[in-house]
Amino acid sequence: MPKAFLIAELTVTDQAIYETYRSQVLSTIEAIGGRFVVRGGKRMQVEGVDEGHHNMLRTVVVEFPSMDIATAWYNSPAYTTLKNLRMSCSVGRAFIVEGV
Repeated sequence: MPKAFLIAELTVTDQAIYETYRSQVLSTIEAIGGRFVVRGGKRMQVEGVDEGHHNMLRTVVVEFPSMDIATAWYNSPAYTTLKNLRMSCSVGRAFIVEGV
């Protein structure tokens, strides 16, 4: 079964609230066998033009054992509470993609 990856690009609008989210999300990911691959490190855009790609944009990649597990985590009660918190302090996009 192929792994799946949640990829998010976010601009944090309230760092204090985001830190609360950030401090709690890892345990929900690890509980179902997921792990961070990228967690907001330095980024360099090498192709394309997108005004949304700026220095304040935070990129996150989370690896999950499968698409089903990633989707279950995203829709879980434990993450839904945190997701709502994240959405209150950031803007962006997120998607789940199947790996090879």
